[in-house]
Amino acid sequence: MTKKIIGIDLGGTTVKFGILSSEGEIQQKWSIVTDITDNGSHIVPAIVASINERLERYQLSPTDFIGIGMGSPGTVDRKEGTVIGAYNLNWATSQPIKQVIEEGTGIPFAIDNDANVAALGERWMGAGENEEDVVFVTLGTGVGGGIIAGGRLIHGVAGAAGEIGHITVDPTGYDCTCGKKGCLETIASATGVVRLARDFSEEYAGESQLKSIIDDGQLITAKDVFDLAKENDKLAVRVVAKVSYYLGLACASVANVLNPSTIVIGGGVSHAGEFLTDQIKIYFDQFTYPTIRETTKIRLAQLGNDAGVIGASSLIKEHLNGTL
Repeated sequence: MTKKIIGIDLGGTTVKFGILSSEGEIQQKWSIVTDITDNGSHIVPAIVASINERLERYQLSPTDFIGIGMGSPGTVDRKEGTVIGAYNLNWATSQPIKQVIEEGTGIPFAIDNDANVAALGERWMGAGENEEDVVFVTLGTGVGGGIIAGGRLIHGVAGAAGEIGHITVDPTGYDCTCGKKGCLETIASATGVVRLARDFSEEYAGESQLKSIIDDGQLITAKDVFDLAKENDKLAVRVVAKVSYYLGLACASVANVLNPSTIVIGGGVSHAGEFLTDQIKIYFDQFTYPTIRETTKIRLAQLGNDAGVIGASSLIKEHLNGTL
């Protein structure tokens, strides 16, 4: 029997698992609730218990697996297999994840940042089409990213490479949680889109359903803004144009340096689809020089919630082959 891989996508709400073939095909998948109580001390033991329960259910043993790959929030020490600073998991101190999971399951383990792992997934089985040079930008509560160059993930000296959300796009803009001003994350994240809509609404005097909703004190989401923009609500159109401008500028900056074959746009905000990417491309073309414009494509992510699990399985293969 060909050996399988376990992929894990650790999030603040759920832990997603997959058993995959060595070719990246998901054969089984399941999830458990992420228990962040008691400083997140139950998370890793619950992962071990869940894996062992599934192996017993499917009559599999540790020797049936190449390994386990996992994507995690926070600052990841890939060599030691530890995570620190994953505050949505209540992990303020270093967590010895590799040690606990390998001891608990008897299966080799590798770990990386969750955005990097999602980038691997989209590169391998998604919009990246297994090309050698792919950049992944995820637009969610924040803005994250992963860079693959020459087939290898770029980590940087401190593991902080790929933090596309902290490209400065407006030096006099909003304060960012990182301590800088005007980071892409402050505008292009789901929360950034809403903040921009509220600020634009204060200065807008025309007819707009979006303005009426905001003025009425109702809560709005980034999806609401994009849905109304698609209906040609004038205020929503202005907001989306501004978001697209800054995304186009940031993607162009990355492309002008790296010249990837593809920049993949994923995360919740990307559900706006080609309505968003078509506008990003307008500004991307404005801010790139001809060689980049002609060779770097912008595509929507294809794997959705499976990107992390698939990427994690790719991670363990490449880790054991010594290519990461």
